[in-house]
Amino acid sequence: MTANSTPTPGQLRRFTLMLSGEDVLDELESKDAPIQGLPHERFLLGEAMPLAPVLLLGQSSQAVNPSEVIACLQPVHLHATRDHLILMGQNQIDLTTEESAQLLTAVLPFIEEDFQNSVLFQNQHYWFIPAGPFSSLQSYSVDQAHGRNIDWWMPRDSHEEGIAKRWRKLQNEIQMLWHIGPVNEEREQRGMPSINSIWISGIGKLNDVRVPEALKQSRCLIGQHPMMAGLARLLGLPYEATLNTNNLAGAFAWLEQPQLAWPQLSAALINKQIDEVAIIDFPKGKVRERILTVKDLYKKSWAFWKKSEPLTWKEITQ
Repeated sequence: MTANSTPTPGQLRRFTLMLSGEDVLDELESKDAPIQGLPHERFLLGEAMPLAPVLLLGQSSQAVNPSEVIACLQPVHLHATRDHLILMGQNQIDLTTEESAQLLTAVLPFIEEDFQNSVLFQNQHYWFIPAGPFSSLQSYSVDQAHGRNIDWWMPRDSHEEGIAKRWRKLQNEIQMLWHIGPVNEEREQRGMPSINSIWISGIGKLNDVRVPEALKQSRCLIGQHPMMAGLARLLGLPYEATLNTNNLAGAFAWLEQPQLAWPQLSAALINKQIDEVAIIDFPKGKVRERILTVKDLYKKSWAFWKKSEPLTWKEITQ
């Protein structure tokens, strides 16, 4: 296995697999504010973390102005514990498309008045709007902040004071409207968590996206997250939501359950469909790239007369 290898133009039969990264908690506690973006988000988008316009590209067919600063709004549930609030993930709240539309309709005049813009696009989990007066707000994605005390992850002022306070005022108005609205009344009757707040994140513009070389050199992007669809559209590359074993060479994938794809990838190496698998992961928040060839699939043993055992996914990703 080769660490930190740089691909050359002749290496066309490489499949690249990126794994999700997590924040380094001890670093978070030593800073005045969290770093924007999970490690894999920063790797894909760059330090500016313009997530919202990329997500918009991935979920709509409309043209996106590359110089316009766009924000992502999401209806969320904040779970109350004894002394703080925890943000629940989008996959935990079972929000329907109809509920999302009703929630937006109820607060649309307030949103568009404060943002001084019209909503560009809406679907079940995401609403997009030009950020306007909130363009300088420092924010954190639901993927990064969910399951955690929101005090540390609430939007903050960056270079312009008073913007976070202005956002909290709008957030409070929306929370009150939703609290007395019919959507939450119906959800309560069904035993579902209420949609009791709104989250802002991903503020940025397409011109600030800085994709890594691994993406630029790819022939196809694969993954279910809308960020992958957005990056494929931005780069003019083919996109597939799920792994296609007939189209591995030159592909870059970010998969929800990469361990399930490993048997297919190792078989592709053995069958010489591809020459290499590059695995990009983020131990302690730092980028690590390793190249695997067919000879790296088996455990090394001094007992050369015995058949080598294949490495497990856990051993591969250590």
